[in-house]
Amino acid sequence: MSDTVEGRWGEIFTPRYATVTLILCLGVALLAFNAFLASISLPTAVQELGGVALISWALTLFLVFAIVGGSGAALLKRRLGARNALLLSAGVFLIGTLIAGTATSMPQVLVGRAIQGLGEGVVSAICFALIPELFPSRLVPKVFGLQATVWAVAAFGGPAAAGLLTELVSWRAAFLVNVPLVLIFASMVMIKVPARVSEGAEAIGFPGIRLGLIGSGILLVALAAVVAPLPATGLLIGAAVLLVGSVWLDGRSATRLMPPDAFRFSSVVGSGLWAVLLINIAGAGSAVYLVLVVQEMWSFGPTAAGALAAVLAVAWSASSITVANVKSKETRKTLIRIGPAMIGLGLLLVLAGLELDQVALVVLGQMVTGSGFGLHNGYLSLTIMEAASDAERDRTSALLPTTQSAGNAIGAALAGVAANAAGLATAVSASDVKVAIIPVYVLGAVVAAMALVAAWRMVGLVRPQDRDSSFAAG
Repeated sequence: MSDTVEGRWGEIFTPRYATVTLILCLGVALLAFNAFLASISLPTAVQELGGVALISWALTLFLVFAIVGGSGAALLKRRLGARNALLLSAGVFLIGTLIAGTATSMPQVLVGRAIQGLGEGVVSAICFALIPELFPSRLVPKVFGLQATVWAVAAFGGPAAAGLLTELVSWRAAFLVNVPLVLIFASMVMIKVPARVSEGAEAIGFPGIRLGLIGSGILLVALAAVVAPLPATGLLIGAAVLLVGSVWLDGRSATRLMPPDAFRFSSVVGSGLWAVLLINIAGAGSAVYLVLVVQEMWSFGPTAAGALAAVLAVAWSASSITVANVKSKETRKTLIRIGPAMIGLGLLLVLAGLELDQVALVVLGQMVTGSGFGLHNGYLSLTIMEAASDAERDRTSALLPTTQSAGNAIGAALAGVAANAAGLATAVSASDVKVAIIPVYVLGAVVAAMALVAAWRMVGLVRPQDRDSSFAAG
């Protein structure tokens, strides 16, 4: 089947692709659900286990190890083959889930969360890398649209499901519900995912120093979000040195984690990865603080505040599905360009709504921001993957979700530094909160403008053979 034939939504659910579609969606769902799990279930866990001072580390360690795992996913896939790498990482995730779900102390929960993150980081990165391998390029935007829907469902259903399990059964059930899901995932992987191993796999070594630098850099970023502004600045500088150093070392290694042009502004892949990183940094601050701010300013309950935050996810999903049938290369380029502009505009609208006490304006801003992500994200990722050479496609594809996670971590830390410097932690009135939240949204809008520059640069570098290439057999 030629890639020049228009893809249809129903095709990804036909017998030929249905199992693969389900595998990829389930891999994303595991990450999406667990991203919302800690904040819902762990407050109850600390009532039983103690260790309230450690609760924030449950998400931090999950994220740090997920980024480390994702960074090494392409090498693991090349060394073991996609099937064995997914089964191994799913097993690691399962072990982490069992450790956390049966924990008798908070340190044990943290160990479980770290192991969970390591396994899930590899799972999500390999699932992303398998999209161009198992689907023809005409269907890739539809797969991205479906994954956006999974995230939207997780944004709505994840907290609700975790809350119900915690309230009706126990906090342990919210962790252990992952067990049947990962077993189903592993069973489908064994049936459907190719087991082939890349040539030359025996020559691949373990990139421990580079993975250590990446993990240490992200850990410093996470620490920056919870300390005073001055030491936070030093931590961020240290993190930048470590992360830049890891990219520099990787470019000179015989067994690279990243494509050779990663984060080089002179290539489609490099400038595209900058756009991916920056756009996620831009959106992270609002994701972290919006629920807290509307609860403090407007006395919203958790449900109402969560629904307001989830507007972004729904808009993201709806817009992603809406544009999944776009065939015009020029229209795709336009979508890539306008996405960051919409995100920046949406963040400013949310800020205006908060400052003016206008809920409708906040909702509008959330819709514009989410739509910006949905219009932009799928074709940005597709363009980056198509621009990569055959030899570098695994590394490039697997690096995309890892870069997104890194952007979220860095963005949350930068927003934390900005909010703390503006006095949000010590704000005692709604007017104080209004003043303190301004730099968070201004920072997000500025970074979105930087992402716009990177996206514009990337699109300008796309050659006709990049845009029209087909990198998967129909």
